[in-house]
Order: sequence, then C-alpha cells, then structure tokens
Amino acid sequence: MKKSSDARLYAYATQRNRQPILEVLLQVLPPNGTVLEIASGTGEHAVFFAPQLNKHKWLTSEPNPQLRASINAWYQHNPTDNFYPPLNIDARDPVWSAETQIDPDLLPIIAIVNINMIHISDWSACLGLMAGASRILPAEGILYLYGPFKQGGKHTAPSNEAFDRNLKMQNPDWGVRDLEDTIAAANEQNLKLKKIYQMPANNISVIFERCK
Repeated sequence: MKKSSDARLYAYATQRNRQPILEVLLQVLPPNGTVLEIASGTGEHAVFFAPQLNKHKWLTSEPNPQLRASINAWYQHNPTDNFYPPLNIDARDPVWSAETQIDPDLLPIIAIVNINMIHISDWSACLGLMAGASRILPAEGILYLYGPFKQGGKHTAPSNEAFDRNLKMQNPDWGVRDLEDTIAAANEQNLKLKKIYQMPANNISVIFERCK
C-alpha cells in the first residue's frame, strides 16, 4: 500500500481486480437500491464502482480511521452523487451502525459487498459478516465475497499457498479460508450459495442470497 500527497491510499491489487469484480457485480446485484461495502479499505473500489453502478447507492464502511480518511479523500478527489462516506463498522460487532445510524433515504440495503477481508482478519470477522448480512438483507438480497479460498481443504494454486503462509506469519489467526467452511457459516445465517465465479490471480467471487 502506498500514500499520495493527500490522505488517499493505494492498494496494489485494486487496479488488477476492480474491472473483473465490476463485471460480476453487474450480473448479480439487484437492479437498484443501496449496496453496503463492508471493509472498504482505501476506498479505491468504491470510487471506481459507484459511477458505473449509477442505479445503486454505494455506502462505504471501514473500522480503521486512517482508511476512513482515505475513503473520504478519494470521494473528494472524485465526487460521485451515489458514493456515500464511510460508516465505522467492524464486521464482528453484534449490531452495525448501518442498522442504527443510517439515513432512511439509503434504505433498503439490497446487497453487501466484501472484498479481500476474511483472510486478513480472524474467523470471527467472517462469522460477524454472515450474521450482519442475515440481519440487514431482505429476502433475495445478495452477499458478495471476493478473495482466495481453499477448496476441499486444499489450496488451488501454489501462489495461494505461499500467500497463506505469509498471512499466518503476520498473524496466526489470519489465512486463506476454506470455501466449504465459509459456505457452512453462511448457511447457518440463512444465506444460501447462489454462484461461484472464477476470477484472475486464483481468486473467486462467491455469491450468497438471503433466503426468504
């Protein structure tokens, strides 16, 4: 991650993955409504997606104050009518500010997007994400996940295995998650697997739908 002359931060992977992610979002998002991004990071995805998803409102969130400053700086640099400043949400919280402090004009939240979070946080963040999606999303609302996953307990590429080792060296509670465990956690929160998309650099997009 690198800094600009203002508060904007840059994550190297964003340039590579933002267009493929957008192409999936255009296929899976409901036709209109608010999309809540959990763990918006630097804000680069939001500032790229919002103008191209102009039938939606893109609501950012991020628990890290430095990253919230970056999101706000990106907004100021590229203002877009449907880009909304970040809420302070930690996915592990039992109640999110999106449930208690949201502008009524932003309701309903019809989708939650989470990019590259669950492998760089402890497992409770994934469980919290699933619980929050179950509380917030309406029937047929969409939860979108992007990142690397193990499948059948095995890494899908040597690069993912090396990445997993590197993550665990930084924090033993981090690591590339098992897709089957993630699906099971979603099912426990009334979220069913809808589709999986193969993505560049040995990542996948995982689409869940909230059951009626």
